[in-house]
Amino acid sequence: MDAITRARRLTWKVLLSNFVAVWLLVIMASVVAFGEGRLQWWRAAPALIALICFTWLCPRIISAALDRRYPTREVVLAGVFAVVAAVLGGGEPFGWGFVLVCWLGLATLQVPRRTVYLLAVGTWAVGVGIGVPAVALGAAILGSDLTVGQALIFYMITYAVWCAIMPPSNRMWMWIWSLAVQAHEGREAHTRLALAEERLRFARDLHDLVGHQLSAIAVKTELAVRLSDVDDGAAKAEMAEVNALTRKALRELRQAVRGYRELDLAAELNSVKGVLEAAGVRCEVRLPYRELPEGVAPVFAYAVREAVTNVLKHSTATFCDISIRFTAQEAELSVRNDGVQRRRAADLGSGLAGMGERLAAVGGKLSAHPTEDGEFILNAVVSLPLGG
Repeated sequence: MDAITRARRLTWKVLLSNFVAVWLLVIMASVVAFGEGRLQWWRAAPALIALICFTWLCPRIISAALDRRYPTREVVLAGVFAVVAAVLGGGEPFGWGFVLVCWLGLATLQVPRRTVYLLAVGTWAVGVGIGVPAVALGAAILGSDLTVGQALIFYMITYAVWCAIMPPSNRMWMWIWSLAVQAHEGREAHTRLALAEERLRFARDLHDLVGHQLSAIAVKTELAVRLSDVDDGAAKAEMAEVNALTRKALRELRQAVRGYRELDLAAELNSVKGVLEAAGVRCEVRLPYRELPEGVAPVFAYAVREAVTNVLKHSTATFCDISIRFTAQEAELSVRNDGVQRRRAADLGSGLAGMGERLAAVGGKLSAHPTEDGEFILNAVVSLPLGG
């Protein structure tokens, strides 16, 4: 499970806890009223049906809010069911009246601040307007021992507290979820930008190294075609130059590709460290104090690039440890992080498979697997001196 999925699930659970509180308060109020012989089933049964319908609608509202939508129809229907449940249940703020407060917490998601204030004041007025007359008429399941004046003061204060707490609490979690989404989108954009910059760099290198020779070849070829009808010797001379330019272009093309594939290890380590830390992943690099044996640095540079690419693409890591060591017999690269999912261990993917083939070509081997402490480690080992 990636970070954004975990953040969505956590936000869902927090918002859903409001319904747990509603049901607990309703059950407690009903049990107390039943024990005192004041539970009227002809009112409690329809109120329970309204509460069930309200509960059925609320997950839809939460899902829409997490998707940055405001489901007006569902919010209105849930409000109607909340009012029905509160009216039939008696409207106590610690009983059936809490359904109104729960609705307020959902209705104020993804709306402007002014609308939040209006909905909070309206919910407060409806809660007090339902609860106090219920006490006056003796229809309250709880609070029947209160006078009308006492009920008015108690309900006004209690509903005011609920209406002041619930919207900011739920909106704070939605704000945290929004930050998580923005961070995830920024991370993906950063990866796409890095890939685009690499493509541009390679295209620029090809243009600078080979473009001039190809242009010269085109000019020389056109000139040879024109000279072929009037001066065979000059045409042959031009074609000889074309042949020389072609060989030079081919040589420079190979140099460009080799320079692209044979990366500089020091530059690559600095680059991946900067990218990881920009993505919020703490990176530590441990290098030997001696210079690596000949030919090892380009191989490990490629392995570091691919390993860190997988950390960024398939991981929820918070740290990445890169270490290199070597002896007279072998050199080893180790990349350890704490975020790759276990199910990816069986399928290394094309990038790591290509890395394994590259190491095998020089007599090395690759292993990538989760550890017992929940981390993921990639080891690249080559025997010295390099083969291949």
